[in-house]
Amino acid sequence: MLLAVTVQLAARIGRSHAPWERGVFGHGKTWEVILRIVMKKPRAAVGSRRRKQTSSGEEREKHALSSSQARPTTPDGQARRQEEVVLQASVSPYHQFRDTAEVTVFRESLLSWYDQKKRDLPWRRRAEGEVDLDRRAYAVWVSEVMLQQTQVATVIDYYTRWMQKWPTLQDLASASLEEVNQLWAGLGYYSRGRRLQEGARKVVEELRGHVPRTAETLQRLLPGVGRYTAGAIASIAFGQVTGVVDGNVVRVLCRVRGIGADPSNTFVSQQLWSLAQQLVDPARPGDFNQAAMELGAIVCTPQHPHCSQCPVQSLCRAHQRVSHLGKGQRGPRESPVHRDFLPYACQVERERLPASQSLPGSPDVEECAPNTGQCQLCAPPTEPWDQSLGVANFPRKASRKPPRAECSATCVLEQPGAPGGARILLVQRPNSGLLAGLWEFPSVTVDPSGRHQRKALLQELQNWAGPLPATHLHHLGQVVHTFSHIKLTYQVYGLALEGQAPVTVTAPGARWLTREEFHTAAVSTAMKKVFRVYEGQQSGTCKSSKRSQVSTPSSRKKPSPGQQVLDRFFRPHIPTDAPRLNSAAQ
Repeated sequence: MLLAVTVQLAARIGRSHAPWERGVFGHGKTWEVILRIVMKKPRAAVGSRRRKQTSSGEEREKHALSSSQARPTTPDGQARRQEEVVLQASVSPYHQFRDTAEVTVFRESLLSWYDQKKRDLPWRRRAEGEVDLDRRAYAVWVSEVMLQQTQVATVIDYYTRWMQKWPTLQDLASASLEEVNQLWAGLGYYSRGRRLQEGARKVVEELRGHVPRTAETLQRLLPGVGRYTAGAIASIAFGQVTGVVDGNVVRVLCRVRGIGADPSNTFVSQQLWSLAQQLVDPARPGDFNQAAMELGAIVCTPQHPHCSQCPVQSLCRAHQRVSHLGKGQRGPRESPVHRDFLPYACQVERERLPASQSLPGSPDVEECAPNTGQCQLCAPPTEPWDQSLGVANFPRKASRKPPRAECSATCVLEQPGAPGGARILLVQRPNSGLLAGLWEFPSVTVDPSGRHQRKALLQELQNWAGPLPATHLHHLGQVVHTFSHIKLTYQVYGLALEGQAPVTVTAPGARWLTREEFHTAAVSTAMKKVFRVYEGQQSGTCKSSKRSQVSTPSSRKKPSPGQQVLDRFFRPHIPTDAPRLNSAAQ
């Protein structure tokens, strides 16, 4: 009997509120062994008593997970449901929603806000107005792929032009990769466009033109479609009750449930997906997922969140913690010296929420666990709370490796006197790797020290265009462009073939284009920056851009007015009739 009571108590309060921390039991080690067994096998430990419970608990769980669409019969879907059950059993209640009433309030508040505040975006209009399910799925698919790692403002124009050119899957499947790269140029992460076309061809050629209807089959059958994209398409286009987790949703969930651990950690990521699945509205899954992303995009922003405008502020652990610290109150385990250095939610303290923020019947706010490092969803003790950041302490910033530095020498080779007007040489990159299939100026990877780069670059140019005069190869400056994992410095050269017979024969994989053709070709943003350096040298100006650093040998910063005064003051006085040292040169 005592063991049964102990097991039930352990399962209820969990690891985070262990009785030996509160002096409930004297035999701490015995209790710890029992608790480990319970938390490792939560269902087996409870035994037959759990199986004798009424079906009301099962019904609540089914309601939280929504309709049968959210419970696919595929092995992947079954594994995920089992994973969610285990996760919920092993996580402190502090990081979960207490009951279905809280979940319902969250859903209704978020959807009501979304109906009033959602942005008018072209992919939303197209999806809402499209009756054909495959066309609707295609419209959502294109937008979700473009929005990966790219801001909405940038995507709008690309999406509009894409859908005008290829309004259906069949249109995209019949396009060439060159056309796809050409339209995608400047959007970045170029493999996305290639994978999108590969997926369209698979749907048309192998799936009879029908997009898979569930998140599981979308992810399994279509190239480049991961868990998030699959869930977004399935919920928005087909109404499948499945949650999604992108960067915006991660931020919202981490703040709402006080999750301070690294979101990239496998366990934390699994818990976030479990929360998203628990919250998704069964009647409006697509709208709910878009609402969660919209909240993170325009209200729950990374640096300066607008908490006063948040529809779920009353359920937000991060906001509760900021409000608590703002009152200057301390829990029993805090001292004035160490209050601000405790993990985000690892104190044991209780306080009553203000009436305006509390739900009817909601219990006192209770922090997660003592500062023992046991909770896998709280920030580690080594991560201090920055009071100046407030809720922006969540989520924890993942440590990223700095991009590796590489150096390349590239040359704009131009024939000013070519028939039909001046032309420049472009060569095509390999079909795999960075910027696969795009066009660029002839380039070679060189040592950052600059040794032998002119010789290597001239050899590369001659491989494409035949013998060239080495004396005409001029260094113009450099461009620094950062890709996702590479910081690439381009040493920019220029060579104009003036007074020579036009080059009419080109090797496979090379082409001569006019300047107008260059600007519409499938070239990367980095190459456009390189060309601006070349044009700037010809016109005597050199433009820069936000994401690149451009410098030229002749560029010198003009001294400030104060510096000019100092220069004149310290400049030695030279009589007007004194001989000038450089007179011979004038």
